[in-house]
Amino acid sequence: MAIATTNPATGETVKTYDEMPEADVERCLAAAAAAYASHRLTSFDERAGWMNQAARILDDEQDQIAAMMTTEMGKTLAAARQEVAKCAGACRYFAGHAAEFLADEPGDAGAVGADDAYVSYQPLGPVLAIMPWNFPLWQAMRFAAPGLMAGNVGLLKHASNVPATALFMQDLFARAGFPPGVFQTLLVGSKRVEPILRDPRVAAATLTGSGPAGQSVASIAGSEIKKVVLELGGSDPFIVMPSVDLRAAAEVGAFARCINNGQSCIAAKRFIVHEAVYHEFERLFTGQMSAKVVGDPMADGTDIGPLASEQQRDDVEKLVADAVAKGARLLCGGAAPEGPGFYYPPTVLTNITPEMRVHGEEVFGPVATLYRVPDIDAAIEVANGTEFGLGANAWTNDEAERARFARDLAAGMVFINGNVTSYPELPFGGVKSSGFGRELFRHGIREFCNAKTVWAGAPRG
Repeated sequence: MAIATTNPATGETVKTYDEMPEADVERCLAAAAAAYASHRLTSFDERAGWMNQAARILDDEQDQIAAMMTTEMGKTLAAARQEVAKCAGACRYFAGHAAEFLADEPGDAGAVGADDAYVSYQPLGPVLAIMPWNFPLWQAMRFAAPGLMAGNVGLLKHASNVPATALFMQDLFARAGFPPGVFQTLLVGSKRVEPILRDPRVAAATLTGSGPAGQSVASIAGSEIKKVVLELGGSDPFIVMPSVDLRAAAEVGAFARCINNGQSCIAAKRFIVHEAVYHEFERLFTGQMSAKVVGDPMADGTDIGPLASEQQRDDVEKLVADAVAKGARLLCGGAAPEGPGFYYPPTVLTNITPEMRVHGEEVFGPVATLYRVPDIDAAIEVANGTEFGLGANAWTNDEAERARFARDLAAGMVFINGNVTSYPELPFGGVKSSGFGRELFRHGIREFCNAKTVWAGAPRG
């Protein structure tokens, strides 16, 4: 895939970029190793000063950055502005909490016969971040803000369709004051990831992407005995029980399915509804989905812009066509509009069976599937009946049901009466084929740290 900015609203290629030659990649790896040797010794206060300056730049240039992202991958301008603001917040959060999260942790010195015993959280080194296009700034910032605050340095291999955003991130941290080499962007294709990851100067990797990409990176990292964190997508359930306000559930459900034009790993995708309220929820939810405005992502009032690429739209079309051919009932949407751009309308399918691809695969577009279930046991069985386990939504006002969902849903995150989202203040990640490891909060900043045990005996002599 060429490294290029192609506007998905028009299909026009705005700019193409040359891949880095090997000599430049080598220069970046050497610079990362040299930068780590000194960056790991800087204080939390120094790093926080730089990170807070990065937040100020994001605030000051929010409109320009948002327009860049919208041009590259098609999210609405309003959503892009929110993404920039969220990144600024993450910079400030980790600037303010890194010292606390990575403070030495006392052990039981007496129990181990020591004068002093503690755990010291120390950085690992250069970390390769392999990132996707759907949240081009936020996905990378989820690693960068905690990673740089921990004393690691970053090497960003971003998706090939968001090169302007990738280069902006390198520029952002340089302008914020981080020393040269602390954060660098590598404009390379996916086939060149393996030798970079195998390079002994690279200490670890983090990847957000597809299952096959995760398998490949995990296999390479495993053979090199290197730490890796994987976030590999999901097919999040959205369970609706009779005790809730159905209008509120339908409104939030439609928002959760269509966020980022439906291209989010944690978007609600499978709507599992108790039979006592199924027909009413189907009516309300289909109405909410049908009312979404599809159009120019730069325009005010647009709810859903284009999908990120022609291939992305074609993949969604094929999944819907497969379901309809095998007996699914189409409640709204289901056909791409005529004209330029990679648009696809909000779509609702019901009568889903296991033979349909939409039953088991992640649909990366504004397509919802509805399931009717008789009770909470069936709801949990359907929710857990996929290979994925990233997030899960459950809507109920019954305390016993809340406890069941929290305990029994096989997911890294369970949100009750709200849509799954990511916060710096909470760990983010999944189970099963959705990956392993965590981003954000104290868990995320510690992923790329050595939890070093220190045992010190009493002074002698």
